[in-house]
Amino acid sequence: MTLALGALTVGPVGPIDLEVAPGEIVCLSGPSGAGKSRLLRAIADLDPHQGVVRLGRDEQQQMPGHRWRAQVTMMPAESQWWFDRVGEHFPDGPIDGLAELGIDPAAADWEVSRLSSGEKQRLALLRLLARAPRALLLDEPCANLDKKATERVEALLQSRIREDGLPTLWVSHDPAQISRVADRHLCFEGGRLVEAP
Repeated sequence: MTLALGALTVGPVGPIDLEVAPGEIVCLSGPSGAGKSRLLRAIADLDPHQGVVRLGRDEQQQMPGHRWRAQVTMMPAESQWWFDRVGEHFPDGPIDGLAELGIDPAAADWEVSRLSSGEKQRLALLRLLARAPRALLLDEPCANLDKKATERVEALLQSRIREDGLPTLWVSHDPAQISRVADRHLCFEGGRLVEAP
């Protein structure tokens, strides 16, 4: 399913017209404060905005926010945790993908308070994927990770995105990562998105 933005404007960002094909990874870059996270939040219907956002035939304005976000799912740079134990955030059964991300199989029984920032980041990604989204909005998903963990996350994401045909917007400040994962690379210039040089 294609994720499409039509004249999307949020604050000083936009208007932006963009189509992301099923299974396509479009990386976004630009200086801090350029509007990358704000754009993702508007697409997820978390911030006020103008314009049209569609996933296939479904239009954001035509459905309640919680239903939209169940399909067009955002992973923020800082993950949030609301229960004491990791497993409580995965109510539908075992946590899929632990081995692929190098996490102990016993992680479901851990207290969230004992998690490192990197463990939180990886488990938040698995929590997001467990919801079976139809499109992904990733705000620096490897920001707190070392090289090995980054490689594992990139591999898992690329595999799931391709297999499930998920249109994906991936914010990254790392040119090497962008060259590894992006099908297209767009950068912010004066509130607009342009093809990266």
